[in-house]
Amino acid sequence: MLSHDILIVGGGLAGLAAALESDPNLKVAVISKVHPLRSHSVAAQGGINAPLGNHPDGADDSWEKHTFDTIKGSDYLADQSAAELMCRSAASAIYELEHMGVPFSRFPGRVIAQRPFGGAGFPRTCYAADRTGQVILHTQFEQSLKKNVKFYDEWLVTDLLIHNDRCLGVVAYDLKSGEILPLKARAVIFATGGYGRVFLRSTNAFINLGSGLGMAYRAGVPLKDMEFVQFHPTSMFGKNILITEGARGEGGYLLNNQGKRFMEDYAPSAMELAPRDIVARAIQTEIDNGRGFEDQYVHLDLRHLGKEKIDKRLPSIRDICINFGGFSPIEAPIPIQPAQHYSMGGIDVDETCASPVPGFFAAGECACISVHGANRLGGNSLLDAVVFGSIVGKTASEYVKGSQEFPDSESYILQKSLNRKQELEDKAKQDSGENVFQLLNRLKAFMSDKVGIFRNQKDLSEALEQIAQLRQDFKKSYIRSSCLRYCQEFVTFSEFDSMLDIAEVITLGALNRTETRGSHFRTDFDKRNDAEWLKHTLMTQKEAKPEINYREVEIGKYQPVERKY
Repeated sequence: MLSHDILIVGGGLAGLAAALESDPNLKVAVISKVHPLRSHSVAAQGGINAPLGNHPDGADDSWEKHTFDTIKGSDYLADQSAAELMCRSAASAIYELEHMGVPFSRFPGRVIAQRPFGGAGFPRTCYAADRTGQVILHTQFEQSLKKNVKFYDEWLVTDLLIHNDRCLGVVAYDLKSGEILPLKARAVIFATGGYGRVFLRSTNAFINLGSGLGMAYRAGVPLKDMEFVQFHPTSMFGKNILITEGARGEGGYLLNNQGKRFMEDYAPSAMELAPRDIVARAIQTEIDNGRGFEDQYVHLDLRHLGKEKIDKRLPSIRDICINFGGFSPIEAPIPIQPAQHYSMGGIDVDETCASPVPGFFAAGECACISVHGANRLGGNSLLDAVVFGSIVGKTASEYVKGSQEFPDSESYILQKSLNRKQELEDKAKQDSGENVFQLLNRLKAFMSDKVGIFRNQKDLSEALEQIAQLRQDFKKSYIRSSCLRYCQEFVTFSEFDSMLDIAEVITLGALNRTETRGSHFRTDFDKRNDAEWLKHTLMTQKEAKPEINYREVEIGKYQPVERKY
């Protein structure tokens, strides 16, 4: 049986940061659904926040001001000590990445360049043109190879194994061989990313089905604040490829079909650089009220920036427009619409990234440390992944060195892998039933339609009914392929159960939260209600049903006030 001291599930920024910070004397491995360099972290374009003060307008920036912007941006749902920890760690994290070899863009004097981002009081977003996630991930991967980290590429984890309130390992599907195999670990770290493909329009990669969160939930680990789903304001219409916030940070305009910069009606001070929830709702409102183009999109205009600036600061955006839109942003505006982008919620972990289950940890987008609250600021996701990825590597190492082997773990893990293999064989024997891809398309469509940017009781209740119906239809699904090597049908089949759980938890949390806060906008409860809802939602699966509890938000020196930009 394959066995490791620390098993990291996910090869993106958080997972590789964990691998790099794990004790080198321990047996550490990264298991990834795709090759690590194809992880969705490469799609992060605009930058990573830190109060370095390198921009002429950012000389007075500080970690305290970064913390305040993060908490205000969260609509005061962030736990303030966690936000402070992240922001206090930001500058040192950037310098460590720089020394590791990350090729950041530079200002004169060779200091790291910084640009404005939404919801920030100062230009504090460090960047590498518009390929920031890609260059950080490549650098981390090079360092991981130097450290001789073991990689299991193209392995899909199907089950998180928790027995007697302790994490023992995972069951995984090796896509190359088609085998179902057990992996024993003294500590398991989930860095599995988001669940964007639960929605029809998403900037996420097609691999982002969210099964990491679903596996943790089914194993009895709580999920926190899942109703808070971020919709990025600017995805390319028709493709929903991300158009970085950096395009607006460099001076891009949002225009409706009347040629008006309409953000002056929604956030007159911040304009295009208001927080993402505000900008996304503004764009959708313009479209819904007939001021969009073809009633589906508005324009992001970069033409006034000029060819030199676009080529230097936004080369990937130019390539995306040419290759996927057939036009150049130097010559024509970009048609954009909001699309699902990020999850503020996730696996419930503390500031050390430890879950309530000994031996199980999580970091990155799949985790909820409560640094983003109800709305994440652009540039804080990469920071979250790098800071808490490093923290979880240290935390898991300390746990392993202080723990003992569980005597019956191998027999338990082996039995669970045999159970999963038997389930697969049973499904393969069926010769009729539902097509799982069609079920997935149904899920995406009604989640975008009824649990999107604007929500109400009727739509959310109908979505729950449709989720229940999909569960019944999924029981009749089967696997048509006789070959399980690189079987995408089995990948989707094995993850779809998790997607239904995630969809249910998002929708139920949104239905119960009778207020508007950050990304969660209820048209029937359109005001923030601190008296009743200044608290986190916790969902735990009990007897195949979600059990709902709540936890108070940790308030520090920043008392909740109305957000104005």
